[in-house]
Amino acid sequence: MHYNAIFWVIIAIVSVSFVWGQIRAALNRSMMSDELPPQLVGIYEPDEYARQQQYQRVDGKFSLISRSASTLLMLAALFTGALGLLEARLSMVTTNHVLLPLLVMLVIAVVLLVLDLPFDYYDTFVIEERFGFNKSSKLTFFMDALKELLLTSVLMGVVVAVIAFLYQLSPTWFWLWAWAALTFFSVGLSYFYSQLIVPLFNKQTPLEEGALRDALMHLAEQTDFPISEVFVIDGSKRSTKANAYFAGFGKRKRICLYDTLIDDLEVEEIVAVLAHEIGHYKKRHIPINIALTVGLMGMQLWLMSLLLGSAALATAMGSTTGAPSLILGLIAFSLLFGPVSELLSVGQNMLSRRFEYQADAYAARFGYGQALINGLCVISSKALSNMTPHPVVVFWTYSHPTVLQRMQALGIAHFERKTEDEG
Repeated sequence: MHYNAIFWVIIAIVSVSFVWGQIRAALNRSMMSDELPPQLVGIYEPDEYARQQQYQRVDGKFSLISRSASTLLMLAALFTGALGLLEARLSMVTTNHVLLPLLVMLVIAVVLLVLDLPFDYYDTFVIEERFGFNKSSKLTFFMDALKELLLTSVLMGVVVAVIAFLYQLSPTWFWLWAWAALTFFSVGLSYFYSQLIVPLFNKQTPLEEGALRDALMHLAEQTDFPISEVFVIDGSKRSTKANAYFAGFGKRKRICLYDTLIDDLEVEEIVAVLAHEIGHYKKRHIPINIALTVGLMGMQLWLMSLLLGSAALATAMGSTTGAPSLILGLIAFSLLFGPVSELLSVGQNMLSRRFEYQADAYAARFGYGQALINGLCVISSKALSNMTPHPVVVFWTYSHPTVLQRMQALGIAHFERKTEDEG
């Protein structure tokens, strides 16, 4: 194994990334308190807040262990040249310029699944179970893992196969054709996500007639928002945590509500969540994000095209031949691009938070500001979410503002949900 300059740069990137992650975690821990903060009074009861703090501590310790294990695994693979050895062994099976990268990618995917599985199992059946979130059976858990492996293999296989095939045809201009092909693939996948991907894991059923459906349809008509259907997703078979989203483009939009969301929130609060999502549509946030993602993908592919022919990249990944390698070059580039990707994500998060504020303001225009905050507070408190993270962590990693920041932006001072006794 030859440790060249690129190798040591990659080692530094992996190490600094781990340390920076732990610094952010420590900053969040510094915000923890044994007493209920004044700004959370009404959102949490003291005993539930104590439970939330306990959950954050347990989850934080587990994250440290799992992140440490994955980092050590990565460093071990790099120092031993395991990836280069893997390619060398698989090249005895095939030297085809498309099949060989696919085989390497598939083996890596399987190894990562096997290594991650014990951590995922512990997280689901020990931590999430302990705090009352897990509703998944062991059969569902392992079937999900298998489906995720197959899905990841197919999706990553398409990406690797497209790049490998086009790179063989034109090492100089492959990035341009790959950009076009992967843009078509990713946008198409987004369009059919709800119809093709979601059914692999969850059952979707049309929302029954009633007050909720009528209220949602009324809002859609009021805001001139085209909806083809409203579906309920059986998220409760895995977790008690709630979620909602809408999918599709043009007139083929569908609202997808988790059954846990319907159970936890009142009708007006669910309508407020939809009003927020409609705000994203009206402000054209979705096409802006798609255009940004496509542009960044093109930039990344172009930069990749400048480096893939380098034998030094393959050597840094443990190549036994010292010759350029497409798959080893892809892996090395993804690691080298990590800091750039991290900085770009900070900028994307800043834009995303701005979009969230705009969507909140749109919902408030229709009188749903308080109901939206109520719903967000209920969702966050039931999920035992960290509602007082460190500002540095919010700036660096949060794609959404905190609930307290959103309250302040809307000029809402308190969580004011009516109790059943108040009618």
